[in-house]
Amino acid sequence: MENKLDILFLHAIVITMRGNGVGIIEDGAVGVKGTRITFVGSSEEASGYVAERLIDAANHKVIMPGLIDAHIHSGDGLIRGTAQDLNHWMQHGIWPFEQALRQDEDAVIKGSIMNIMEALKAGTTTFCDFDTPMTKIVENHVKLGTRARVTELISELPKENKTAIGELYEFDPAEGNAKFERCKKLFERWHGQENGRITCMFGPQGADMLSKELLLEIKSAADHRKTGIHMHVSQGDREIDQMIKRYGMRTIPFLEEVGYLDEQLMAVHLTEATEEETRFLAGRGAGMVLCSGSIAIIDGIVPPAAAFLEVSGRLALGSDQAPGNNCNNMFNEMKFTAILNKCKSGNPSIFPAWKVLRMATIEAARAIGLGEETGSIEVGKKADIIMVDFTQPCLAPIIHYPVRNIVPNLVYSAKGSEVEMVLVDGKVLIDGFKVVSVDEGKVVRDAQEAAFRVAKAAEGPFSRIPDTPLREMMENGEL
Repeated sequence: MENKLDILFLHAIVITMRGNGVGIIEDGAVGVKGTRITFVGSSEEASGYVAERLIDAANHKVIMPGLIDAHIHSGDGLIRGTAQDLNHWMQHGIWPFEQALRQDEDAVIKGSIMNIMEALKAGTTTFCDFDTPMTKIVENHVKLGTRARVTELISELPKENKTAIGELYEFDPAEGNAKFERCKKLFERWHGQENGRITCMFGPQGADMLSKELLLEIKSAADHRKTGIHMHVSQGDREIDQMIKRYGMRTIPFLEEVGYLDEQLMAVHLTEATEEETRFLAGRGAGMVLCSGSIAIIDGIVPPAAAFLEVSGRLALGSDQAPGNNCNNMFNEMKFTAILNKCKSGNPSIFPAWKVLRMATIEAARAIGLGEETGSIEVGKKADIIMVDFTQPCLAPIIHYPVRNIVPNLVYSAKGSEVEMVLVDGKVLIDGFKVVSVDEGKVVRDAQEAAFRVAKAAEGPFSRIPDTPLREMMENGEL
């Protein structure tokens, strides 16, 4: 029967993200068959359909596209809260823990699945996961059922980085080549797998962290495979300092010189990019991924997203990583993005809630190259859908007239715990606020056990950092 559906949502507030705004249908219905959305309209128009599972949303539930996290290092999950409130976040904070973590592959995997589960429970359905060893981490996305655009993080930094602040990084070409080979194997094994849910990109960690020669090899490989490049760009004053010392120019002019500035590039952060550089990058067709919470905490900076939007709409949001941002929650990122940019400009009208919601859904999908597949509630698109419970105290009440409050409350009030149901590819992954495919408690317990190992192993590298602010905070009873 053509009118037979697998799942039919009725009497919902449907946020379609169609058109130039948010495309709300107040008494809406959404039908799913197989992996695709097959009906979108009013509940009255859906009267001719029958479904295996009928969900009456009773005008108090919002159906909307799943959120997209365009930049996450899920493998850093176990070192949440270990590198905040200090300058030189990388050298004085994360590196000792990172070095210990990366020697324990089992710990990386267990932290990763916990982070992905955290994000999934808060409505994230698509992940651009940028980490190592991605050949193993990708299996967490398979297990949980999420959509993932994955890449191995490629750099030539040695396993134990002993570079002092201000010194030029030493490179280990063997390390870089090994990671590059893993990325190629990742592509061969996983690109297009799981009914197309898993796709692969290439991921140079940053222009300052690998040689020009390896950057050119990666570009050639991505061109050959017709895929994207996921890369940190101008991610801090440290990077700019390294680029000027090594090449005599800033990152974005360097990337133009080596042929990286095109539609293939997903440029993450732009923390230290000037507005002129940002407009230039946008004009060359590259996408931008803005990680507002992470960069605010790590650097105290609001990246030049407003300048990017003057030229291009290919702006997506990302959560980055647990030891910087402290959470992987796209509701958090939407709120941070709106508020920080209002403060930066001194203008409360910019980055309105509806526009920021687009950055986490349809504009994000376009920025990461999946705009034809996901990011909006439209017939023919993949059924990546979330249902949000607006009877929760922080989202109530619902007001339709004279001013509708639904989208502002999603962006400024939601915590993510109000996500009641999640579908990816038409399959229910969260039902009644609970993960379907794994034991949530066991995931957290396993991660905790692994975190104890990593913390103990980090004692050695951490002790070799002189006068670290984190140690002083501990001694002063501030941590």
